[in-house]
Amino acid sequence: MNKKFWIKKIIGFTALAAAFGSLLSYVVMRLWNGILTEVVHVSPISFLQAIGILVLSKILFGGFHGRWGCGPSHHWKNEMKEKWHNMSPDEREKMKEEWRNKCRTWRRPSNEPQAGAE
Repeated sequence: MNKKFWIKKIIGFTALAAAFGSLLSYVVMRLWNGILTEVVHVSPISFLQAIGILVLSKILFGGFHGRWGCGPSHHWKNEMKEKWHNMSPDEREKMKEEWRNKCRTWRRPSNEPQAGAE
């Protein structure tokens, strides 16, 4: 009984994932063919090409790390949280000020001179 339950659950999840992937690919194909062919003058794509575009975008922009606490970004966040909790209030304030200065430097217009640089 328990084995049948898990088999049905796996088959159901696989079918649901395939249906969702197919629907998403169909939407990508329709949007590409309906908008980009008119605006950018690119060739229309097929359903399989839409699947390929989705997979490529996942590789380029999403990676294949899990969303349940796995992957490099989660590890970095945990390290930063631990480091932050181990800092004294003075060290925290110093770090905040350093980041404020870095952000100010990043946002400064290119024609404005840098502070301290003459």
